[in-house]
Amino acid sequence: MAPVPRDAKVYVAGHQGLVGGAIWRALQGAGFTNLVGRSREELDLTDEAAVDAFYARERPDYVYVAAAKVGGILANDTYPADFLLDNLRIQTAVITGAHRAGVRKLLFLGSSCIYPKHAPQPMTEDCLLTGPLEPTNEWYAVAKIAGIKTCQALRRQHGFDAIAVMPTNLYGPGDNFHPTNSHVLPALIRRFVEAKESGAKEVTCWGTGRVYREFLHVDDLAAACVHLMDVYSDAGIVNIGTGTDVTIRELTEMVQAAVGWEGRIVWDSSKPDGTPRKLLDVSKLTALGWKAQVPLERGVAETVAWYLKNQGSSELRL
Repeated sequence: MAPVPRDAKVYVAGHQGLVGGAIWRALQGAGFTNLVGRSREELDLTDEAAVDAFYARERPDYVYVAAAKVGGILANDTYPADFLLDNLRIQTAVITGAHRAGVRKLLFLGSSCIYPKHAPQPMTEDCLLTGPLEPTNEWYAVAKIAGIKTCQALRRQHGFDAIAVMPTNLYGPGDNFHPTNSHVLPALIRRFVEAKESGAKEVTCWGTGRVYREFLHVDDLAAACVHLMDVYSDAGIVNIGTGTDVTIRELTEMVQAAVGWEGRIVWDSSKPDGTPRKLLDVSKLTALGWKAQVPLERGVAETVAWYLKNQGSSELRL
């Protein structure tokens, strides 16, 4: 198939977020010159009529769906209705609106949490819907599964060229460093930086630290998405990850070293660990000609440096 023309009009839904911002940068770096984005204040993506009106005005050729309500274990467990319903509304409006507007191709970003809690490791794309989900984030996962199925249904019934990709745990510049609503890596960065600045001797971390997680730099994800938009068109989902993982304890020690805090880490095993392991099988992505480029240790150090530079900045979501 032919690559996406670099002068095509491309809409990035969620272009101010972690993932959408990285996709925007990757598109600019790849030579795209006609990008469209809207802030939350400019366009409410849960409002289907507003989204339809936006599509009618802008007429984009290609769409990346990077907009979503996201958060860590605590946020997902505390606000299940919000994570389910807000994401269903966003996906329905943006995906079906794109089809109605005659968009040539759409890429939908799912999440590795769509796979069963006890899926065989590493997880292949055909693990989807083969077992129960992790309870602490099943509402978000169900919404993402619905997004995948929306893409597949529109392709099957109407021939709409919608593809769906499943990224692993993401991190990088522009992440959410909120003390309670962020994911594990930015939460650790903030906690250790604050411990160093306050002179704290101990930091308490959730769980046992023994579960495994895979982490992908958001710029790697963005590069993979741009590549797949060029080379892939099929109903089957595609995992995007590194194919390697670390324990949360190893990750914590990596962040501690990058921050330069020398205190003691205490593990609170009364708090949930979440899924025991979430390693993606990326052989399909590799066969399509793409591999991750950013080593985790380097990416963590760069993200710590970005956080330190942007403390107190309006760019940092606290």
